[in-house]
Amino acid sequence: MNTLENTVSPTRAIAAFVIGTLFFLYAFVQRVSPSVMTTELMREFSVGASGIGLLSGMYFYTYAALQLPVGLLVDRYGARRLLVLSATLCTLACVGFALSSSLWLASIFRALIGGLVAFAFVGTLAIAAEFFSRSRFAMLTGFLMATGMLGAIAGQAPLRYLVEIVGWRNCFYILAVAAALLAVSSHLIIPAAKKHSVKSAVTESVFIQIRQVITNKQTILCAVGGFGFAATMLSFAGLWAVPWLTTTKGFTEVSASSIVSWLFVGVMVGSPLLGWLSDFMTRRKPILIIGIVSCLVTLLAILNTDTNNGNTVLLGFLFFAHGISTGGIVVLMGISREWNRTTHSATTLGFVNMGVVGSGAVMQPVIGALLDLNWSGQLHNGARIYSAEAYAFAFQSLIAVLLVAILCVLFIKESHCEQQIH
Repeated sequence: MNTLENTVSPTRAIAAFVIGTLFFLYAFVQRVSPSVMTTELMREFSVGASGIGLLSGMYFYTYAALQLPVGLLVDRYGARRLLVLSATLCTLACVGFALSSSLWLASIFRALIGGLVAFAFVGTLAIAAEFFSRSRFAMLTGFLMATGMLGAIAGQAPLRYLVEIVGWRNCFYILAVAAALLAVSSHLIIPAAKKHSVKSAVTESVFIQIRQVITNKQTILCAVGGFGFAATMLSFAGLWAVPWLTTTKGFTEVSASSIVSWLFVGVMVGSPLLGWLSDFMTRRKPILIIGIVSCLVTLLAILNTDTNNGNTVLLGFLFFAHGISTGGIVVLMGISREWNRTTHSATTLGFVNMGVVGSGAVMQPVIGALLDLNWSGQLHNGARIYSAEAYAFAFQSLIAVLLVAILCVLFIKESHCEQQIH
């Protein structure tokens, strides 16, 4: 553990990291929540797939757009005050969403929620970089991702049960209370950042810092690769997999949510495992190549598995395998940090995470628009129903994204787990 000007005990450092990971878990619950209430939202706001894709995507627009500013702010002011402020305001945004009476108003609050929880991932990684040894960074990033996947799992079948019991609006009142508890915990537990590290970040021009990060070819490749790694998780599993399974495969919404949850379980297992394996091998690139190729292979298998012939277990396994492959994102985070200056750590991670989360912002509404393009006009209880052919056409966009990501990963340079730029 690093030596601090104001010594922080190992116990408090671990507690601070845990609070950050819980905030990231919460962010994932918010991220996937529309996927288990699409029918209710379509009926409530009288919209189709494009409208729900846009509503859900608003989270990702602000989340992705703010990643670079979040990185700059964390580099300058530390994680503590930013996590406290964002969790406090998120409480109000959740209440606003629950009270929304129209799609445009719900979209505004959805965008606010996305922008506010944007501090969770980079802020927690800043805690890991500040209070723990550099050699543990990839592994800690893996644990952070794993905890986020618990949030994604909680946002599937468990949240669906809650929606059926209390309704979607009351679910968001409960999420508001959770955000308030995170704000209080962050204030009480997370230590302030080292004064000298914050001061050194402030002395450098913001524009110089941004330019050095975003003009770095390796950073750009990592960001685009991250877009591909996360596209299936955030746009398919995060929104469209549940209605696809219920409409074309005959599953109930709870059963479909349970199957999709296996993808998030896979990420939960794969993230720390691949992070540790990369650190142990002192190699990044082999993990990245195997991971992104496996993402493509498993997605193709998922889309072409005939669950009507009793292959439900196989489908769950394929979702799980895809999730393990998606865990390669943590290795991307590690290698991107190693190809940029240490004083630009949070800014770099924010930029790469912009690409990761940007996949949800772009692909959720794209898939929704492609579905509407092939809608036959069928309705059920006021909600649009899409055919298997419409889904198959829309999901071709995910395959194209993964092919581009494979090309990017092939051009990323190996860092051997060592800082290449100081």
